[in-house]
Amino acid sequence: MTQLLAYWPLVLGLSITGMVSGVFAGLLGVGGGTIIVPALAFAFAALGIGDDVAQHVAVASSLAIIIPTGIMSARAHNKRGAVDADVLRLWAPFVLGGCLIGGLLARYFSGDALRIVFGVLAFIIALNIVTPFQQRLMGHLKGSAATHRIAASIVGFLSALMGIGGGSFSVPTIAAFGETMHKAVGTGAAIGVFIAIGGTIGFIVSGWGEGGLPPLSLGYVNLIALVFVGLFAALTAPAGAALAHRLDQKTLKYVFAVFLVVVGLNMIWKALA
Repeated sequence: MTQLLAYWPLVLGLSITGMVSGVFAGLLGVGGGTIIVPALAFAFAALGIGDDVAQHVAVASSLAIIIPTGIMSARAHNKRGAVDADVLRLWAPFVLGGCLIGGLLARYFSGDALRIVFGVLAFIIALNIVTPFQQRLMGHLKGSAATHRIAASIVGFLSALMGIGGGSFSVPTIAAFGETMHKAVGTGAAIGVFIAIGGTIGFIVSGWGEGGLPPLSLGYVNLIALVFVGLFAALTAPAGAALAHRLDQKTLKYVFAVFLVVVGLNMIWKALA
C-alpha cells in the first residue's frame, strides 16, 4: 500500500493532463497529443526511464490515449453536424495506412529530430491558418479525390511520428480545401481516431521486446498512462467541443494558430535544451 501511495503525484499529474488534453481535443479537433506527449515524456524520465525510450513511450501512449478521446470528441461534433462524411471516407483508409507506416518506422528516428520537425511544421501550419495562402493554393482541389488521399497519407505518417491525433495537420488542410472551420475541426477529430489506431498498432509492433520500458507496457504503449490520461481526456472532450461551437470561425482560427505556435516553440526548446 505504501508503494502504491508513493505514485499518487504521478497519477494526479496524469489525470490533470487528461482533463486538459480532452478539452483541447474537443475545442480544436486535435487529439491532445501535443499536451500529452511532453507531459508523459517528463513523467517517464522522472521515473528513471532512459530519455530516448521515454520519448518513444510518450508518443506511443499518446496515440493510444487519442483513440477514446477522439471518439468522444468526434461524437460531440457529429451531433452538431460538424463532421463531413464524404471527406472522412476519402481520408480514413489512407490516413490509417500512413500512420501505420509511421509507427513502424518511428524507432529509427531520434526524439530530438522529431521535436524539431514538428516545431517547424507547427509554425508553417499556424501561418497558413491566418493567411489565405494555403486556401488559394488548394481550394480549387476540393473535388480531387487523389489530392485528398495524398494529403491523408502524409498527415497520417507525420502524425504517427509525432504522437498526435493529426488535427494540427488535418484541420488546416481540410479548411484549405474550402471546408468551414467548424466542419474542419469536427472532421479532423474523427480522422484522428483512425490515425491513433494505425499509429498505436505500429508502435506496439516496433517496440515489442525493447529493453528499458516502464512497467505494464505493450510494445511502446504504456497501459498505466492509457488508463488514467485516456479516461479523463474522454470525459472532458465533449466540453471542449461545446465550447468550439460557441466561438465564431475567425476566433477559432486564431486560437488554433496561437496553440500551434506555443506547442512548436516548446518542442524546439526541448530539442535544443
